[in-house]
Amino acid sequence: MNSSKKIMQVKFKSVEEMLETLPDDELKTTLLLRKIVCNCLPGITEKLIYNAIYYQHHKNICFIWPASVLWGGRKTRDGVRFGFINGYLLQDEDNYLDKGDRKQIYWKDFYSSGEVEPGILQLYITEAAIIDETLVKKKKK
Repeated sequence: MNSSKKIMQVKFKSVEEMLETLPDDELKTTLLLRKIVCNCLPGITEKLIYNAIYYQHHKNICFIWPASVLWGGRKTRDGVRFGFINGYLLQDEDNYLDKGDRKQIYWKDFYSSGEVEPGILQLYITEAAIIDETLVKKKKK
């Protein structure tokens, strides 16, 4: 008998289905972050990748990953992570974003909706969208 167990991963069918599973604190923060992204980037495409919410125009720009959405079948942190796919290209002189040991993806973890600073986040989101546009133009040349 094989003693190793496969960890069953939940595969959400939609963003709404994923949101229904979140605890209230993560839900409130996630909904606020979604609102900021959608207000900042009207017409942006929202989709689930790895059960997290990703936003894409030409390519993936940013994501929202609540801690209750497990990675590898386990919870790896607390709060709600807001990340930038090309974070290394963002101007971040104040070190607002966490870099960890990552080379490309940078993020900010929010432990409550009260920690979210919409004005600051909008600046980063807008810059990330400009970078997305610039990278596509460079590729076409």
